[in-house]
Amino acid sequence: MPLLEPDRYFSRLSHVDIERDLLALGFRFVLLDIDNTILTRDTHEVPRDAGFWLAKARDAGIAFCLVSNNWHEGVYQLANRLSLPIVAKAVKPLPPAFLMALSKIGATRNATVVIGDQLVTDVLGAHFLGMKAYLLAPLVEQDLPHTLLLRNFERLVMGERKPEGVSVPSACRPTEAADAAASPSTRSRGDAGGSRTEVRFASAIPTISGTGETLADLGGPVSGRTGKALADLGGPAVETDEPARTGGAS
Repeated sequence: MPLLEPDRYFSRLSHVDIERDLLALGFRFVLLDIDNTILTRDTHEVPRDAGFWLAKARDAGIAFCLVSNNWHEGVYQLANRLSLPIVAKAVKPLPPAFLMALSKIGATRNATVVIGDQLVTDVLGAHFLGMKAYLLAPLVEQDLPHTLLLRNFERLVMGERKPEGVSVPSACRPTEAADAAASPSTRSRGDAGGSRTEVRFASAIPTISGTGETLADLGGPVSGRTGKALADLGGPAVETDEPARTGGAS
């Protein structure tokens, strides 16, 4: 398979079937991108369906490590609150960060899939090391200037290929504009270019700021460490392998 051709192409994370697309294929480990994969670039929110999917996947035994080229404090904060290890300042698609992430979660390459929204960083980096790569359509159109330029290249590579699972149920859409406008004191702040990353955990996103009971109401119980980690999001951050810190521009 060409280095820039994703093994699968999905409209969003929640359309990756945990049993069929991961476990049944032997994937017990996921190296997961952050920006525009699980965190919207414009409002810095984790969509409801992405949070629910992460909870279900972890309860199913999938181990995750976040791998991001972002180096701002917000990505470490997100990792802490999700109780996930992270490799930031990754310089994807270069191999070292992927190898470090594999080591953090005790993963082997053949049991790992990389999931992200960019061909040149996520897909290429995975294929450099012989791992499978699932490409996601970006959560929102807004992105960094250099990434927007790369999107034009990606369109040429992907051609007419359409992502799997284009439609999204209304209950699984990102927070509506009215919710984003509510409680302005909780909204993220940053410059127009998105050079800062501050994660918003609003009450309108039950899978991130809610409790295990709320998650169960969305489709099933959430137990064990996942339910606890997600329930703890309203309180102090959970310590991870990588402590929070302040970074430079992305």
